[in-house]
Amino acid sequence: MLEMTREEFEELVAEALDRIPPELTRLMDNVAVFVEDEPPADDPELLGLYEGTPLTDRGEWYAGVLPDRITIYRGPTLRMCETREDVVAETEVTVVHEIAHHFGIGDARLHALGYG
Repeated sequence: MLEMTREEFEELVAEALDRIPPELTRLMDNVAVFVEDEPPADDPELLGLYEGTPLTDRGEWYAGVLPDRITIYRGPTLRMCETREDVVAETEVTVVHEIAHHFGIGDARLHALGYG
């Protein structure tokens, strides 16, 4: 398994977030991004997870709720990648994938766009 500290991985996630176009990040609302070492035990290969209410599903009722949560998992990413460059690329794909869920874009469309 490729070695990378939690701090190094968090920096890669931050860099991936910085590469999201500003016109999109300005539209993101009430969402927080976290890094965890491992996903839930029932899905050990999960690279990222979006939990919340997508922007497309929010209505007048949406007020005073906790932020949506995007979690990027370090362990499975490092286990599947062979080089640091692979980790950088996979982290960027995972971050974009989970942010797309925040915008209401489903898995089928993301796979078609190459963000599987």
